[in-house]
Amino acid sequence: MNECLLCAQPMRSSPSWRALLGIDENSKICLDCSKMFERADIVEEGASLNRITSVFTYNEAMREFLHQYKFLQDVALADVFSKELRSYLRKEGTIVPIPMHLEKKRERTFAHVDELLKSAGISYSHLLEKTGTEVMGEKTKEQRLSMAPLFRLKENIEKIDGIYILVDDIYTTGTTLRHAAALLKEAGATRVEAVTLIRA
Repeated sequence: MNECLLCAQPMRSSPSWRALLGIDENSKICLDCSKMFERADIVEEGASLNRITSVFTYNEAMREFLHQYKFLQDVALADVFSKELRSYLRKEGTIVPIPMHLEKKRERTFAHVDELLKSAGISYSHLLEKTGTEVMGEKTKEQRLSMAPLFRLKENIEKIDGIYILVDDIYTTGTTLRHAAALLKEAGATRVEAVTLIRA
């Protein structure tokens, strides 16, 4: 019997032929906890960022999840939404996580977007490096729009072409994703999409 990753209550699973064959995967959280998260399923089309998809809305349950996962460093919670991320990232294209600055990564001890992708069993490529340690949530919309480039391509990147899919945990104004998309487009990408777990 598994325990819910959020409330630690035991979860009963009824055996089925689909589960035995690995077609259906067991949920990582109980039904009561899963009901607290609100689906967003928002899809937007744009210019530099051709398409952006967000899975959940930023409600109180998601705020608590993010705090526990990112700031209290509960890495096991990366499993909670692995099934949802997998379903949104089953498409052609190179998956590119939005990177953390190395200094921030040392503080937090892990890269939260990388861990979400690892838990979902999704392969990815680190093509970008963060240029500064600024926190987007502490800036006004005007400050975000007037910022210098947030990223640079890694030195060992030889060729950029085709479709790229950026992945981040949360979308607020979209500044971070647009900066990353513009850089990939300038380097030769034909199309850049994005998937975020949350839409604020």
